[in-house]
Amino acid sequence: MGAVPPSKLPACSVVIPVRDDALELEGLLAALARQTRAPLEIIVVDNGSRDASADLAHDAGCTVITEPVPGIPAAVAAGYDAARGDLILRCDADSRPLPGWIAAHQKAHMRGSGSGVIVTGPAHFRLPCPFGAVFATLYLGAYMVAAGAALGHLPAFGTTMSMRRSWWCQIRDSASRSSDVHDDMDLSFQVRPGEWVRVAWGVRVGMSPRALRLSRSGLLRWHRAITTLRRNWHRQRPWDRWASRLAHPTASRRLRRAADGGR
Repeated sequence: MGAVPPSKLPACSVVIPVRDDALELEGLLAALARQTRAPLEIIVVDNGSRDASADLAHDAGCTVITEPVPGIPAAVAAGYDAARGDLILRCDADSRPLPGWIAAHQKAHMRGSGSGVIVTGPAHFRLPCPFGAVFATLYLGAYMVAAGAALGHLPAFGTTMSMRRSWWCQIRDSASRSSDVHDDMDLSFQVRPGEWVRVAWGVRVGMSPRALRLSRSGLLRWHRAITTLRRNWHRQRPWDRWASRLAHPTASRRLRRAADGGR
C-alpha cells in the first residue's frame, strides 16, 4: 500500500480506563505524546480513582470523563460512546506503545476489508530479556488458544486493540457492562459471522508484569473469564458459533485464498 495523505487517514480516539493508576498513566501519556501520528483525542475514563489520575489526565490535555459504575467494561463502554474518531484505540494505563503504534492501527484497518472490525496485537511484559517475551508468550498464548476455541476466531487483547467506531455503534447494546466479565473477551464475542479480528505485529506494546502476580486479582481474572464464557455460551454454543462462521461466504473466500497461497 502506498503512502496515504494525512487527510485520508482515519481519525483516532484513544480510550484508557483508569482507577488509582496515576504512576502508570503518566508513563502511558508520555508514550502517546511521542506518537508519529497524533490522535484526534485521548479519553481517560476515571472509574472512581482516589489518587491523582484524573488531575494528571486533565493537565496532559486529555478528555476526562467519569464512570461511576465500577469495572473496566462499564468504563471502556463510556469511553467508546464518547469517542469521535473513525477508529477507537483501546489500551491500559500500564501499556507502553512504540512511537508508531497509532500509525500501525491506522494502516492495519486501511489495508484490510470492512470485514476486519477489530485489530489487536502482541505484548511483552516489562521484565529483563528474555523473561518478558517468554512469559508474555505463555500468558497470551493460553488466552488466544482458549478464547479462540470458543470464538471461532482470534480474540481481541484489550492492552492493545482498535475497532471501527461504526462497528461499536452497531454492537454496543450487546456488549456487557458488568464488572464480572473481561471486556475484551466479551467484545470479541460480538464479532459476527463474516467479521474478523485481525492481528498486526506493529501494534505491539509493553505491559506491566502485575498480571503474573499470585494474588486475589489473579483469582478474579479466572472468575471473569469463566463468567464471560458462560454468558456468551448461553447465547450461542461454541459449535453453533463455529458452524455459522464457517457457513458464511466470507469464510469460504478466506479459505480459498489460504489454499492458493494468499493470492
